[in-house]
Amino acid sequence: MTLPLFFFYVFSVIAVASALMVIASRNPVHSVLFLILTFVNASGLFMLAGAEFLALILIVVYVGAVAVLFLFVTMMLDVDFAEMRSGLLQYAPIGIVVGAIILLELLLVAGSFALAPEVTAIAMVPAPDGIENTRALGQLLYTRYVFLFQGAGAVLLVAMIGAIVLTLRHKTGVKRQDVFHQTGRSRAEGVELVKVKSGQGL
Repeated sequence: MTLPLFFFYVFSVIAVASALMVIASRNPVHSVLFLILTFVNASGLFMLAGAEFLALILIVVYVGAVAVLFLFVTMMLDVDFAEMRSGLLQYAPIGIVVGAIILLELLLVAGSFALAPEVTAIAMVPAPDGIENTRALGQLLYTRYVFLFQGAGAVLLVAMIGAIVLTLRHKTGVKRQDVFHQTGRSRAEGVELVKVKSGQGL
């Protein structure tokens, strides 16, 4: 057994076991920690396959942002999970039907899966020789697909702004800062001179 094959089995076993623990763990914090472990091992599998960019993106984006965000939200929110699980049985039949359909689809896809040998030969943009795939992907994104890449970023920006605007609620009775009013007021509006009589104080 070669060293890459050994690490492939190690990463695969740990990834599958931690993925099962994500859905089997009763503590949501433990589930998020097992999810982080799954991401790390999947990143190791990508690294063994030669996809360094996907491996690093999986670590930086999912482990560094998404999973940590899940963990903080889970730890800071006071969620009554016992109350959430109380009505679980009434949705069990629908969940079983949906799960059975998804399992049947996965079995059909796995049973009819076949890799054609000419798939790699008909690639639209073949990978150049002597260049790492991260550099090749960057050159491709910022030359041939630069407008599509920037368009996708603009769509995500608009979606983020829309989500902020839709979820922003102004509560009545809460003082809010008016920056334009503060910076535009005169000295007479901001300073009040009061003549205090001797011995009376303020």
